[in-house]
Amino acid sequence: MVTTVPFANVVYDSAREVFESMVFMPIEKPGEAARDLDDVTLLATITFRGHLEGCFHLRCGRSGAAAVAANMLCMDSTEALSDDDVSDAIGEIANMIMGSVKTRIQDKIPNLEISIPSVVEGRQIRNRPGESMARVAVDVSIGHEHRAELSLLYREGNG
Repeated sequence: MVTTVPFANVVYDSAREVFESMVFMPIEKPGEAARDLDDVTLLATITFRGHLEGCFHLRCGRSGAAAVAANMLCMDSTEALSDDDVSDAIGEIANMIMGSVKTRIQDKIPNLEISIPSVVEGRQIRNRPGESMARVAVDVSIGHEHRAELSLLYREGNG
C-alpha cells in the first residue's frame, strides 16, 4: 500500500498547487538562480497518524518565509510583517500542502489524521528521521530566488 505511493511527486505537486493558488508564486526544482537557505530558518511541521504516521516539514529561510507571507497577504513589501505574521503564514502553507497530500493519497491511505502546524525559528534547523522512518525530501525554489525544502518522514501505522 505505502510502497505504491510516489511521495516525492505527491509532495511536489501539492506544494506547486498551493503556491500557485494561494501564494501567487511559482515553485520549481531549484536552478542556479536559487539562493541557499538563510542562516536563520523557519521549520513548519505537521504530524499525522493512522495508516501512515510521521510528519511533514516545510523549511525555508527567513527572507523566503517573509516573501511568502507578503504574497499570501497581498502586501507589496515585507517591512510591515511581524514575526507572528511570517510564522502564521508558513504554518498555514504547510497545513494546506499536507491537506493536499492527504487528498491525493486518500485512495491508497484512507485513514490519515493530521495535526495543526507548529513553526520554530532558529539557526541550522534540520529534521532527522527516527528509527524505521522513510524520508522523502524535495528541494524547491520559491519565486526563482528563495530555496525551501519539503520533506515527508513516514512509516506505516496501525490505522
